[in-house]
Amino acid sequence: MTGVSPVKAAEIGSNRTRSSADRTDGSSDFSATKVILTYVKQTSHGPETSSEHPSLAGTDLFLAYDRSTVVHGASLRLVAGQVTALIGPNGSGKSTLLRSLARLHRPTSGTVSLPDAPDALALKPKDFARQVTLLSQSRPTPNGVTVRDIVGYGRHPYQARYRRTDADGPRAVAHAMEVTGVTGMADRGVDELSGGELQRVWLATCLAQDTGVLLLDEPTTYLDLRYQVEILDLVRDLADDHGVAVGVVLHDLNQAAAVADHVVLLRQGVVQASGSAVDVLRADLLSETYGLRIDVSVDPLTGLVRTEPVGRHTARRAQPA
Repeated sequence: MTGVSPVKAAEIGSNRTRSSADRTDGSSDFSATKVILTYVKQTSHGPETSSEHPSLAGTDLFLAYDRSTVVHGASLRLVAGQVTALIGPNGSGKSTLLRSLARLHRPTSGTVSLPDAPDALALKPKDFARQVTLLSQSRPTPNGVTVRDIVGYGRHPYQARYRRTDADGPRAVAHAMEVTGVTGMADRGVDELSGGELQRVWLATCLAQDTGVLLLDEPTTYLDLRYQVEILDLVRDLADDHGVAVGVVLHDLNQAAAVADHVVLLRQGVVQASGSAVDVLRADLLSETYGLRIDVSVDPLTGLVRTEPVGRHTARRAQPA
């Protein structure tokens, strides 16, 4: 097999170096995108309750690059069957915090824990990778390998060093491709795929890893609207239908309001608010955090919070010819 080496434990296509706190379409097995955003959850989004036990938690995390602290005492809980969205301006520490939960950025202090491991940082890499996976921003586009090959790389944590026996591998790979809608392109080269198709293949690779926790770092970036909707549909399906605990970094506030059960707002490495979209996406809080006026309303049809940044030309009306 040529083109790319097997993925490392707990990361799919991750770029391991960071210098700051955040750093064409083809055919598909999915039906055409509907006019409305189909990833809207039908049940109401509510804050976590004390009875919900986290599948992955970071507590009082301080994170730094060299001697510069970029995240200050942040805590985050990911619960099975729920989507938690991290939002905030560029440089607020969203991606750094997410990567710390994946053990790709070691905290200067604080803890990362799993239900069976109070100190998840002490676990062996393969043991951790069987419980947590990350789809990072930066991923290669390998040549000379098929979609099925790439998805199979997600089984790396289950393979011994000197032998590749993995009895459950074929089932897990087939299931991951089916859930993400890439079965029909299993034998195609990944270098032939559009950006949206390739993103779903990388997501299938994460699912083949068969973990209870999925971390996604800006999964909709650079995708057109159709593929953004498809990816967020999948995220919601994984939580609702498969009980996966999902943590996702998003820039689009309306997408966060629609897809997430829980929203965490960061600014300059500090958690400003954490709770439901209604609790967090407030006009005063968002305007202060992002440094511009942001109007907030509730959509009368969906009941979802809607945000609208207001610039100098927002209210401009077309002039008659």
